[in-house]
Amino acid sequence: MSSMLHPDNDQTINPSGNESIRDVMEQFTGRRNFMKGSLATATLATLGGFSLESLAGGYPGYAGSPAPTGSIGFTGVPANVVPMTDGITVPAGYTARVLIAWGDAIGKTGPEANTHWDPATEMTAARQLTTWGAHNDGMHLFPFPGNGAGNLANDRGLLVSNHEYVDPAQFVNITTPYTGITMTKAIVDAQVAGHGVSVVEVRKVNGEMKVQRPSAFARRITGATPCKLSGPAAGHALVKTAADPSGTTVLGTLNNCANGYTPWGTYLTCEENFNGYFGSTAAKLAAQPLTAHENRYGLAAAGFGYRWHEADARFDFRDNPNEPNRFGWVVEIDPWNPNSVPVKRTALGRFKHESAETVVGADNKVAVYMGDDERNDYVYKFVCAKKLDTKNRAANRDLLDAGTLYVAKFNADGTGTWLPLVWGQNGLTPENGFADQGEVLIKTRQAADRLGATMMDRPEWITHHPVTREIYLTLTNNNRRGTTPASSNKADGTTVAASARPPVDAANPRRDNRYGHIIRWTENGNDVAATGFQWDIFVECGDKLNANAHLQGNIIGDDLGAPDGLWFDKDGRLWIQTDQVGNATGDFANIGGNAMFCADPASRRITRFLTSPRNCEVTGITTTPDGKTMFINIQHPGEDWTGSFTANSTWPDSGFNGPTTQSGKAVVKPRSATVVITKDDGGVIGS
Repeated sequence: MSSMLHPDNDQTINPSGNESIRDVMEQFTGRRNFMKGSLATATLATLGGFSLESLAGGYPGYAGSPAPTGSIGFTGVPANVVPMTDGITVPAGYTARVLIAWGDAIGKTGPEANTHWDPATEMTAARQLTTWGAHNDGMHLFPFPGNGAGNLANDRGLLVSNHEYVDPAQFVNITTPYTGITMTKAIVDAQVAGHGVSVVEVRKVNGEMKVQRPSAFARRITGATPCKLSGPAAGHALVKTAADPSGTTVLGTLNNCANGYTPWGTYLTCEENFNGYFGSTAAKLAAQPLTAHENRYGLAAAGFGYRWHEADARFDFRDNPNEPNRFGWVVEIDPWNPNSVPVKRTALGRFKHESAETVVGADNKVAVYMGDDERNDYVYKFVCAKKLDTKNRAANRDLLDAGTLYVAKFNADGTGTWLPLVWGQNGLTPENGFADQGEVLIKTRQAADRLGATMMDRPEWITHHPVTREIYLTLTNNNRRGTTPASSNKADGTTVAASARPPVDAANPRRDNRYGHIIRWTENGNDVAATGFQWDIFVECGDKLNANAHLQGNIIGDDLGAPDGLWFDKDGRLWIQTDQVGNATGDFANIGGNAMFCADPASRRITRFLTSPRNCEVTGITTTPDGKTMFINIQHPGEDWTGSFTANSTWPDSGFNGPTTQSGKAVVKPRSATVVITKDDGGVIGS
């Protein structure tokens, strides 16, 4: 895979000898026992949440919501296999159309409100600051007050979306190798502006959801937007720089992957592969080699090949060694206040955040569940010190600044334990490299290593059932190649030496977990603050037609691999999105390109709902409160591992879904875009 493209986190950089989830699973034979009948017999507990004043987007469990059934009422679509369709397919009776694509105006007030980028030209920072960012990922709709269920509007809202990364060559419109161009600050600034978050207002006009232009709420938050550091690591010596001697103000947020939202109406954007934006020179690294801390977080001389450090010293981690410590956080954004400053909540820990799922207990305790998207890294939970105030939104402003961060240990008997990452406890002491709680959080991975957390197969999105509070997590894959702890054991009991983990082969098919799986758990006593839980494997993904039994999985229904996006709708249907190479070849020849599926948690039946353009990722999902309008993101259509785009896709301007270039200019390149899905009879999506 090209170093400039979407990182697949296939380098194991966890040096601990901790037990992996595969080691645990191989010992666990009763893994489904505890869940039998759990959905059918669960007590219908209304979550403590807001009504009108929260503007949280129909937080699951709001008063008046019906008991979820999880039933699926559509006929699935076939897999998009070779020869692939370069478009979106949805079931009969549904319509999908493009809402907004990279470079389309977000509607900022002023002369730029309706000015779209011409894809035939180079993308500049100035144009990107008024237009939809690149490679949209996690997303949430915050509805306006209205007359719908929970007093929320179904025809007007703020759509907030992450923009995970950029493909540099597409920004500068070159056909020559990107590695050979002369880097300039202008090029860096344009790419930095392509990252971050977009906020647009959407309204239903003549029955069709559209972007409102202009809108006072329209906003871009980028890799250069001032953000506040808060919580225990704010002001720490390890986050101070020459440009910010106080260690409290960071320029920007980067690699914004999955997301979350809070019941008090704020958006949580998660910084994932931030390490790839930093680099340095061979001479500097020869004089001062990578530290253990830098290695643990994946810093390298060339990063992902962006080369920003060549034109902007902020991204040279030898010139500014603390700058990377200022990334890898969960960032809270208030979409309702366009002048608000994004806040990096350091109490939630620093790692490659994938998802931040907020769950409210029956007693209004609040927990945030998070995954570290790296092979052989961990799952975390943060429990707020204070309870949710359901009457006063402002009282929750700093709720995420104080509490306890835990890391998960999965036991072979189907139980689990949340291990507290608290300074002074369990070896998190100065003699072991942790001077205070701030350092524990900046070095969250090392702290979790020391506590003996369970290494996972790339934790990605997390979601929870809207009534039972069962937590679901996608573990997308783990080929376990690269540097591996010497203490890692094979299923036959033999030990694999460091850096000698064998590649994928028929003898070790599920250890090299190429198709991934979905795990779920319930907290003891259904208490979000509990320190113990029970876990289960919801599904092992795979290809039923694969000749190797270990790769066939146990899916009831349509096969899938590399599960990534995960989300529950208000009726208890589980939506699963996939992120694999997307060209329907190799391991995915039968499964097809990336797709979105719907699962019934009770029966475990999985049905394919949507197939996507070539070489893209399906990601991001949210709906209006009534569930009748769905938004999803299509990311990096046409991308492959050699850097070619248009040879694979011309979506969304290919005509499969009608003309979508709002600029009316000639088609030059495929673009990431947000898609709106509706049911032709006006019904609830999935019903």
